[in-house]
Amino acid sequence: MNNFAVVIPAYNETLTILQVVQEALDITPVVIVVNDASQDNTADLVKETHAVLIDLPENGGKAKALQVGFSKALELGVDAVVTLDGDAQHNPLDIPKLATYFENYPNALCIASRLKDRQNAPRSRRIANGIADFWVSWAAGTPIADSQSGFRLYPVALLKEIDLIYENKSGFVFESEVIIDAAHLGYDFVFIPIDTVYAEERRESHFRAGFDITQITLMVAKKLLKKGMNLPGLVTSLSGKPNIIK
Repeated sequence: MNNFAVVIPAYNETLTILQVVQEALDITPVVIVVNDASQDNTADLVKETHAVLIDLPENGGKAKALQVGFSKALELGVDAVVTLDGDAQHNPLDIPKLATYFENYPNALCIASRLKDRQNAPRSRRIANGIADFWVSWAAGTPIADSQSGFRLYPVALLKEIDLIYENKSGFVFESEVIIDAAHLGYDFVFIPIDTVYAEERRESHFRAGFDITQITLMVAKKLLKKGMNLPGLVTSLSGKPNIIK
């Protein structure tokens, strides 16, 4: 599959953005970097490449950056959008794995899940991700592996169907809510195992375990209340197994 775009939200990624963008460009010529009002030279580094650069005038958070990137990708008429973090946590060389499975599962949200070498992640992060997986899986009514991975392939059909205007949401809440909405719309999920990487030479994670998990839990609680707590979904999420592609 060649007709896809890569969207990279970026905020203060001077240590890693050039490497990530160049490696993504080796995979596809359509790379969109949304610079979320970085205070370093992230934008200048992106300008050295052939990527499309969108400069936001003020910091709006990852959710806003993703929304802007999605909108630009839709304008370009691609069939799918791959999202990558700009901190080199995700290896762009894994993009073809998602693209390949998209050809076989065109109605699925493909998530590159950090299932290999999970001990590389800080213990607090593993616990927080496990809590998030439980809540998101319950609300989605299907088991989700690594709900907090920002390395995904979204079918354009899904992006056109969901409401991209998620106001006052952190990027982690936004990405969790997209999973839940995709499940309710009847989309399937495919999980592609990737390495768990926490590189030393990158900026500190924007993930705030206590705050972000609380916000995700509150979002999920509202979803569950609207569905009468969705007890069948809880049973399915606990008894089923995610569609992990080996």
